[in-house]
Amino acid sequence: MSSTSAPPVVKPRTRFSGNIQELGLGFVLVVLLAVLTFYGWQDAAPGRPNTFLNFDNLIDGVATPMSYYAIMAVGLTIVIITGGIDISVGSIMALAALGSAATLQVLPTDSPALLVLALAFGVPLLIGLVCGLINGGLIVGLSLHPFIVTLGTMSIFRGLANVIPAEKTLPSAGRRLPEAFTTDFMRVEVFGIQPMPLFIMLVCVALGWIYLRYLIAGRETYAIGGNEEAARFSGLGVNRIKMRTYAISGLCAGLAGMVSLGRFGTASTSTGTGYELTVIAAAVVGGASLIGGRGTALGALLGTLIIALIENGIIILRMAQEYRLVIVGLAIIVAVSLDRLSLFLRSRSTIRSKT
Repeated sequence: MSSTSAPPVVKPRTRFSGNIQELGLGFVLVVLLAVLTFYGWQDAAPGRPNTFLNFDNLIDGVATPMSYYAIMAVGLTIVIITGGIDISVGSIMALAALGSAATLQVLPTDSPALLVLALAFGVPLLIGLVCGLINGGLIVGLSLHPFIVTLGTMSIFRGLANVIPAEKTLPSAGRRLPEAFTTDFMRVEVFGIQPMPLFIMLVCVALGWIYLRYLIAGRETYAIGGNEEAARFSGLGVNRIKMRTYAISGLCAGLAGMVSLGRFGTASTSTGTGYELTVIAAAVVGGASLIGGRGTALGALLGTLIIALIENGIIILRMAQEYRLVIVGLAIIVAVSLDRLSLFLRSRSTIRSKT
């Protein structure tokens, strides 16, 4: 009696190819830093510091604003590795920020720190998790394309963020968020900077890096992106893994909403509007392949940093802000084109090696 063995799961080439990708991103960063530094010296008034390489600009103009972009880019990268997409992250971020603000504003400003921080983290993460599970459930349960599902839920979540709050901006007039969340936590100063958004971002990137590189769940994620059918035949729970990846993306968007709320002290119905494009650009520029199978958490961070430097460069160069969307769109097209070219060259190389 003969038996047929299941086809093996394609092993993702994450370490070597990922390192090459990250080295390329590092080179682009060096070029950007050199150009902006040079212009910063030219732009600075006599006796004044470099308009780019000054402490306030690097922290408040580049590092802190990129924190919630990078957090969402890590979650989105995990989704993209499976061959999926999530364009609802900006709407989830808004819903989580508003939900957290609505909860925290009913507490006295001097509420105990343990209660305040438990709600400040728990509420947005719960909202993000529920939204992510809704996305994953619709994609898996109805066998719909992720783009169609998340396009619909992007509108639904944004609509809920607009209609549920009684006011367009929270906290409401006459109310404040507890000081244990704002002054004592998110805006605490160390050596003249407010490091908490950066710290949360780096922790999120580190967890994403460990998840993708060392955990079985990460290898399963790459396996689905590399060859979903082979992964299914090998006994992997493809639907379960997809649900998990969209749940992670939702959690990251919820966490980004919390960081945004802590940074600004308010949340509005316009929070996160248009962030989907920036987050997708950061993930794709960071090396995540839209056909699946490739991407790293470190690449997501580097891609976000490149986008943040471009946005800051527009300000430094005194260009019209409308150019931001043009440049971000071009970055997506160039990154995807290079990815397709790389895939074509690898396939040509494979064919030649077999002949």
